[in-house]
Amino acid sequence: MSEHSGLELELKKLVIEALALEDIEPEEIVTGDPLFVEGLGLDSIDALEITMVLEERYGVQIEDDAEQNKKIFASIAALAVFVDANRTG
Repeated sequence: MSEHSGLELELKKLVIEALALEDIEPEEIVTGDPLFVEGLGLDSIDALEITMVLEERYGVQIEDDAEQNKKIFASIAALAVFVDANRTG
């Protein structure tokens, strides 16, 4: 278990809810798997949806920086590290 496991589970639920993914349970999302292309197969529209929810829920600011965002959205694990380090709420 990682030090962010509670937050990781919360983020899995948030992604499922934000994107209305009906046929997947949080436990089915592998924390270290890619969110885009392989893994969950998300796209840029999904990233925008997740960004809005994260900014609203955690007060994080996600800039328009493709390289940085690729790292932030690499996986649930990477997202948890970013949110934990940057959240204000």
